[in-house]
Amino acid sequence: MANRDTEELKDEARRAARDIGTEARRAADEARDHARRAVDDAGEALDNVRERGAEALETAREKGAEFVEHARRRGQDYAEDLRARGHDYAEQARHEAKRLYREGERRASEVAGYAEDYYDDVSGMVRRNPAQALGIAAGVGFLLGLIIARR
Repeated sequence: MANRDTEELKDEARRAARDIGTEARRAADEARDHARRAVDDAGEALDNVRERGAEALETAREKGAEFVEHARRRGQDYAEDLRARGHDYAEQARHEAKRLYREGERRASEVAGYAEDYYDDVSGMVRRNPAQALGIAAGVGFLLGLIIARR
């Protein structure tokens, strides 16, 4: 009976060892399958990240190109606006210069008229009083000589 109990215990231990081995194999297979799925998921995640990164890069390039194009157009608009303003200011300056020139001509002709009138008055006075005119001219000449000599 002791042998029989021992044999039964051994058989039971063998069955338990077999069951444990089977369970261990099944657990190892499940772990291997989980590991493979994890590797596959990681590979898919990496592919997704690469794809999203490529999309983000392309989007950044497009946005950058749009920004550069927008800046170029704005620069051209500013240049055209400045050119137009420059032409407007040049035209205003041209009109003002013409106005000032005409005003200068008008005043010069007024001064010339006054000079002719004074010349006529002075020459009339000299004809009427030649001695007095000669004395005044000599006095002015003497004064100018003194002023020039002191310098």
